[in-house]
Amino acid sequence: MKEKILIVDDQFGIRILLNEVFQKEGYDTFQAANGYQALEIVDKHSPDLVLLDMKIPGMDGIEILKRMKAVDQDIRVIIMTAYGELDMIQEAKDLGAITHFAKPFDIDEIREAVKKHLPIRS
Repeated sequence: MKEKILIVDDQFGIRILLNEVFQKEGYDTFQAANGYQALEIVDKHSPDLVLLDMKIPGMDGIEILKRMKAVDQDIRVIIMTAYGELDMIQEAKDLGAITHFAKPFDIDEIREAVKKHLPIRS
């Protein structure tokens, strides 16, 4: 069974980019444009890792993270934020996010982080 990654970002282009990168790496990927879709996917598919944007209209990243952790305490979450959201980053880490990336991010750095936190089982 492939590892599953959920990509949560309201920006279509970023979702498509990350989706393509991680499918090529051999992961099963899911995409969500908002918190409600993300939580539905967590419920149905139990992703192994989530790439979560913090600034999402409606339910923000912190709220999404809290709700994901309520469903699955062990879910691994990497957050993506704009520069200067240090309080949000700290709060997310306190809630259990494993690391964060500032946008615009380096795609190779995200690939490395995902590999480190979600090694592909052969």
